Amino acid sequence: MRRGPQPGPRWLGTLLFVPLLLALAWLLTRPLLWLGMDPETVSLLVSLGAFVLFLIALPLRLRRVWRVPHPWRCLGLNAPLKQSISALAHGLLNAALLLLGLGLLLLILGQARLGGGLTLGEAVNAVALVGVGFAEELVFRGWLWGELQLRLAWRQAAVVQAVAFSVLHTRFDQGWAIPLGLLPGMFLLGLVLAGQRSKDDNLLAGAVGLHGGLVAGWFALQSGLLILDPSVPVGLMGPNYNSAAALPNYNPIGGLLGWLGLIPLLWLAPPQRI
Repeated sequence: MRRGPQPGPRWLGTLLFVPLLLALAWLLTRPLLWLGMDPETVSLLVSLGAFVLFLIALPLRLRRVWRVPHPWRCLGLNAPLKQSISALAHGLLNAALLLLGLGLLLLILGQARLGGGLTLGEAVNAVALVGVGFAEELVFRGWLWGELQLRLAWRQAAVVQAVAFSVLHTRFDQGWAIPLGLLPGMFLLGLVLAGQRSKDDNLLAGAVGLHGGLVAGWFALQSGLLILDPSVPVGLMGPNYNSAAALPNYNPIGGLLGWLGLIPLLWLAPPQRI
């Protein structure tokens, strides 16, 4: 007997969902360039606009394609405030402990020294960067991971979302050293963040706290809390995006120190079915 089409998302729809929203945001912002707005500002508005469109389209897709009546609950967002705050706090604490250990190790090794602190603008910017964690977790550990589990075994889905996360966060335009370190590092981080959501009974807030805390905390460390030595080995510290400048811009997820911090978290909280 021939089987009919299976319910759930089609691969083409999964692949095109976010790119089509980006394309629509790009089209909507083109008039701003014609009016003389700065291209970098327009580029930022494209990203913000695409995310707003994502927030609008996401519950519609989940109701129509996933066949779920409560989309936000399914994504791990519609939970009692106390539980969400607790998960967020645990995620932020894990990020703080990772960065504290990294900072202390760099000081002990003589690869960094204490800086003069942050300006008010830098502190505000660091706090705002926690929003990056929310946006990316909603996309990768919310929508994408859930969508993949409708087509793949949950272990395969966890691996595929981590691969997508690592590829989309790796820069391939600055030589082989950057992807060589960042691809496995970001892959590990993608699995760790999936494990954080699993550990929090599928609430997304813990993964948001861990992801946003790492982004915001590392920005704060590099912006003034620590002064890093520009000669730290790439294999140890990860790629330096400002290798030609006096102030380095490292990404520790792409180096041995970052991997050593992530592996225990993955061991303690591996991804599970959501």
